[in-house]
Amino acid sequence: MPKYLVIVESPAKVKTIKKFLGSNYEVLASNGHVRDLPKSRMGIDIEHGYEPKYITIRGKGDILAALRKAEKKADKVYLATDPDREGEAISWHLAEALKLDEKKQNRITFNEITKSAVKESLKHARSIDMNLVDAQQTRRILDRMVGYKISPLLWSKVKCGLSAGRVQSVALRIIGDREDEINAFIPQEYWTLDADLSMEGERKTLTARFYGKDKKIAISSKEQMDQILSEIGQAPFVVEDVKKGERIKKQPLPFTTSTLQQEAANALNFSTQKTMRIAQQLYEGVDLKGSGTVGLITYLRTDSTRISEEADRAAAEYIESQYGNQYLAGESGKRDGSKKIQDAHEAIRPSDIRRIPAEVKESLSRDQFRLYQLIWRRFAASRMAPAKYETTLVKISAAGYRFQITASRVAFDGFMSVYTESGDEKEETNVLHGNIEKGMELKLVKFDPKQHFTQPPAHYTEASLVRALEEQGIGRPSTYAPTITTIIARRYVAKENKNLYMTELGEVVNNIMKEAFPSIVDVTFTANMESLLDSVEEGIVPWKTVVENFYPDLDEAVQEAEKNLEKVTIADEVSDVICEECGRNMVIKYGPHGRFLACPGFPDCRNTKPYLEKIGVKCPLCGKEVVLRKTKKGRKYYGCEAGSECDFMSWQKPVTEKCPQCGSYMVEKGNRLVCADTSCGYVCAKPEETGG
Repeated sequence: MPKYLVIVESPAKVKTIKKFLGSNYEVLASNGHVRDLPKSRMGIDIEHGYEPKYITIRGKGDILAALRKAEKKADKVYLATDPDREGEAISWHLAEALKLDEKKQNRITFNEITKSAVKESLKHARSIDMNLVDAQQTRRILDRMVGYKISPLLWSKVKCGLSAGRVQSVALRIIGDREDEINAFIPQEYWTLDADLSMEGERKTLTARFYGKDKKIAISSKEQMDQILSEIGQAPFVVEDVKKGERIKKQPLPFTTSTLQQEAANALNFSTQKTMRIAQQLYEGVDLKGSGTVGLITYLRTDSTRISEEADRAAAEYIESQYGNQYLAGESGKRDGSKKIQDAHEAIRPSDIRRIPAEVKESLSRDQFRLYQLIWRRFAASRMAPAKYETTLVKISAAGYRFQITASRVAFDGFMSVYTESGDEKEETNVLHGNIEKGMELKLVKFDPKQHFTQPPAHYTEASLVRALEEQGIGRPSTYAPTITTIIARRYVAKENKNLYMTELGEVVNNIMKEAFPSIVDVTFTANMESLLDSVEEGIVPWKTVVENFYPDLDEAVQEAEKNLEKVTIADEVSDVICEECGRNMVIKYGPHGRFLACPGFPDCRNTKPYLEKIGVKCPLCGKEVVLRKTKKGRKYYGCEAGSECDFMSWQKPVTEKCPQCGSYMVEKGNRLVCADTSCGYVCAKPEETGG
């Protein structure tokens, strides 16, 4: 009998796949990549066609020896690594490292780890797709060039241990640009006016929102509000028109990597890294009672919303049997989303829709169950009929002004019987009580005028940053989680209450990258590079052409930066704080958490203390100095030097000027000064600084 060797990446897959294949098959794991560029040097021969110099990864010698031994006994070798660029590259590296005969090696891929999918893949073995390999190799080389050329520059100009990355630097810039927007934002005052109205014979009141006249009127001040209220006075409220209609809420698309990361963050409070780790476990296989090890979901790195005909048919049968034919989506309901789709595999879905979450709950950890349930519900919903709402718009006139009531109720729940997105749960619908008809007069119970101020853009969360990266074409499904994890681990970005904030260290690195390497951190440039990598994958552009066009400009920019960039001398600035242990003036040092004070007499004197930078403003509460402080995670704020003895804190920088309207302290926002009391709303231009 012939002997076959199947090589996968992960030991977790070995157990799952082994039970699908007969005794003639041996299944072994490579534990990821076996070869890579060396860590000690760039590993790319710039002078001779940019050829990469791969070496065996340290610690992989024993794994390769075991694979070579098994390969010699096998008649055929099946390379069954993941079905994407990275997986294709791992298969190629394995073939090279094991010196596999081309006639002996076979590449197989499966989108889900099920018996039928694995056995079917053996019937469609192919050779390694070098276009896919070249696309991954190009990304690796470009990232290595950026990292190994720019990181040493950051070490010499700022401090050791910093790093620059082709995608991480753009992500950092996106966060920085949002913080600049927030800091420069000036709130605008606006008002809303609600009228609580009652119908004869009904106890419950109806709330009508002020609209305007023929056109919508924005109320921007209390004076304008008072004018409108005085004009309405005791005028009657008469129903002018009642319009009934229908609104369709379309079913969601099944999950891609990006949308799964976003929804898991919003609904389950998972980080992108946690989502991918748990999804990997569900894909590779979970030990189910009575079934053994089973892969519960399809491949987790995808930007396609396509579903196989077989999965679509199985979903239709399940929905019809469990919910009825009216809940089944028609052909028009099966939408495909993205314009640019790498359509190598399907959307993320359960490998078998009949394996409902409640039945497998006992075999899963709490987090595995919650993520599987989310994926199952989203997929089921994507194959179901849209929801339908009955809508009512009531127009009410009073003294020439129009008020409106908008109400809706669910007429048919459709896919919502299975799934509602995290944001939809907060939707509120006004419910009409009693029959309301044209010409009816309503009684005014009370007016409810409210003052509001426009809010700045929200800080990025991991979910919204993934959305921004995807929308702007930065990175691909496999890169979102590692990119965010890296900038947090490097302490360029701090995560507090889901929000991402730039740290002082992140600001320094971001400013250097923007000044010295504008194209590297340019969103459009990076998105175009992703398109070029897609072209390499499609066999349209040779990989060396991409590298040849990229490296000379990078090299020139690094040389210019080495000459022109000033060193960021944060480390040895002398302060006016005296070391209480030895009497020396303490110096400002730069550590992983930012600046701190240290005695220059080290190692004889090891005294250190927090660095509190005074900004020349007195505390509005106690009169002591306001200082620049940081949260535990590195986010900057302004507080009192008295520390816990005084409650003063501000995210914006306070100034010495007082608000002429209310006497409160003012803060800087871009080129404006804004009253810290949001109910005041006073804004003025920031005084120009005079030299001298």
